[in-house]
Amino acid sequence: MFSIGLSMQLKPGSYDGYKEAHDNLWPEIAKSMDDNDVSMSIYRLGDRLFLHAVAPSEADWLKSREDPALERWSEYMGNYLATDDAGNIIFDALPEAFAFGMFKSE
Repeated sequence: MFSIGLSMQLKPGSYDGYKEAHDNLWPEIAKSMDDNDVSMSIYRLGDRLFLHAVAPSEADWLKSREDPALERWSEYMGNYLATDDAGNIIFDALPEAFAFGMFKSE
């Protein structure tokens, strides 16, 4: 199983819009994740978001990220999340500190 953790910074006052967008996730984004057996949770602490996703393999995760709608979704999320000078969402990779059970690598 492949597992990934990422952190993102909310723009000030943007949580409600971010939450609403995810409560109404675009069907093509959900389908891409479903088709590649990707599961995801996003947690919040203040203005920081922490994404944890799992997939059967890294290849499945990467394939789910190839959907053409994801580029439009990322642009849309740029309204709510910190971006770099080119307008790309800033994702901070979270190195795994501990894993147990189904998350433990063989």
